[in-house]
Amino acid sequence: MLISARTFIHTRSRELPAMCRLFGFRSVIPSQVHRSLLAAENALGVQSNQHPDGWGVAFYVDGSPHITRNPTTALGDSLFHRLSGVVSSETVLAHVRKATQGDNSVLNCHPFQYGRWTFAHNGDVPNFPQHHQTLRNLIAPGLRRFVLGDTDSEVLFFILLSNMSQHGPLSRSLTLEEIVDALRQTVSTVRSICDEPSKPCLLTFMLTDGVTFLAARGGKELFWSTYKRRCSERNTCPSLSDECEAPSKTGFVNHFIVSSEPLQGENVWAELDDGDVVGVDHRMRVLFTNLERKNLRVLHSA
Repeated sequence: MLISARTFIHTRSRELPAMCRLFGFRSVIPSQVHRSLLAAENALGVQSNQHPDGWGVAFYVDGSPHITRNPTTALGDSLFHRLSGVVSSETVLAHVRKATQGDNSVLNCHPFQYGRWTFAHNGDVPNFPQHHQTLRNLIAPGLRRFVLGDTDSEVLFFILLSNMSQHGPLSRSLTLEEIVDALRQTVSTVRSICDEPSKPCLLTFMLTDGVTFLAARGGKELFWSTYKRRCSERNTCPSLSDECEAPSKTGFVNHFIVSSEPLQGENVWAELDDGDVVGVDHRMRVLFTNLERKNLRVLHSA
């Protein structure tokens, strides 16, 4: 089923207090991340001044995730600067942390990893210590020993992985439909246990295996982009297509970017509503749904 994508320039709406910040992308060609992580005026590294409790970057090489994490402020960390300058990948997931649960340690820094899967979370589970054991019991027994930190985020990741494993081994590629089904189950179960009348869980996620990439908004702002007004590399890029500078007419794109806030530059951004899920599959086809609906829909321009 085809629907039209909603695209617009961001205007600040009412928001909850800032927590962590997320950034991720998938591209048909290896792309550098220096501008997104450091050079833009509101780059992820700059945002770390207000999110000082650690950072992490996952990037994929030959299908395998390479992850660097550190419990320091990203902007003041020479390792973050070095990494931002050299990373070039088709898939990147990055996070700067403002702690709500768990100590300030490398084990609690995002992204979290299991096999090819990496995950980052922006949000909070109210009274997590009270619900910790109940939530941990939702993790498949064979996965529990891989939970190394003490954050709600890592537990959420392994609950999601447990639900994903019901569709088959985590070592194989899963469809977006299977991942969304597992995400819907995870969010519903966690909310039924932990939501409070005046303080619901904040469950904004990003998840990738290096090929499929999915983002979901659950209480914390999230924006996405698939094209630019005009690409500054249009005269040199071998992969330039109509979809790089306009909404896709087919649902297939060359680039897919997700961020906690629109980064300054050429990209045209759209905002997700609460419950919205957007992602790209292995063919770089953009799919969209809401957790209250069952079907995924291909996004294309009108």
